[in-house]
Amino acid sequence: MTSPTTEGLRALVVDDEQPVLDELVFLLGRDDRVTHIETARSGTEALRRLDGGDMDLLFLDIAMPGLSGIEIARFVARFRTPPRVVFVTAHDDHAVDAFELGAVDYLLKPIREDRLRESVRRATDAPPPPSEDDETIAVELAGITRFLRRTQVTYAEAQGDYVRLHTVEGGDGHLVRTPLSGLAHEWEPAGFMQVHRSTVVNLAHVVEVRMHSGRCTVVVPAGDGIEELQVARRNTRNLREHIGDRAL
Repeated sequence: MTSPTTEGLRALVVDDEQPVLDELVFLLGRDDRVTHIETARSGTEALRRLDGGDMDLLFLDIAMPGLSGIEIARFVARFRTPPRVVFVTAHDDHAVDAFELGAVDYLLKPIREDRLRESVRRATDAPPPPSEDDETIAVELAGITRFLRRTQVTYAEAQGDYVRLHTVEGGDGHLVRTPLSGLAHEWEPAGFMQVHRSTVVNLAHVVEVRMHSGRCTVVVPAGDGIEELQVARRNTRNLREHIGDRAL
């Protein structure tokens, strides 16, 4: 997210339905953290307004004529300093796609003011997005070297002297020879967090935080399904402070 001005946060609201735009502008205008609000009725108009790179928050409808909200988010993710993305939609069937793209929240219409305020809080508290100099990792399998982008990694799992890197694609992952503790420290500025002695998670890929009888887990995408990962008790509070409460 770009650094907010002393006047407050700058937001762009994108929706092809004028009543929804008006409602969001009205509710955001009641939040004293947001002091500059612009609107767009299409994806093309939104990209023109984002060209200056001066927005902190982007509220995106998903189903729009022309460019969809998902397509806009994919484009914006390539910005050097992308705005924080909150999807606003009448349907919940794109939630996994949304969080894979690093969205900080997923709001269902009709919008409640308290829920919208929580989205602004999550956006301002979220870890910094990956930069354009995203690390490339070389992994080998059966004599073939493959290059992964760090942003593709959903979580890293300790396996002896190695770390197994898991990605959105699922499968068995990729082994690299490095200690998990060193990887956790090196990747922390890129939005990774050690949630267990054997697990480091990419917070941008977490789609749910679940509580079961006082035990916390996080859910990340894995191929056509999901992976549920244990969070150590000592790390639960820190995790929830960083990612917000998406518990079911």
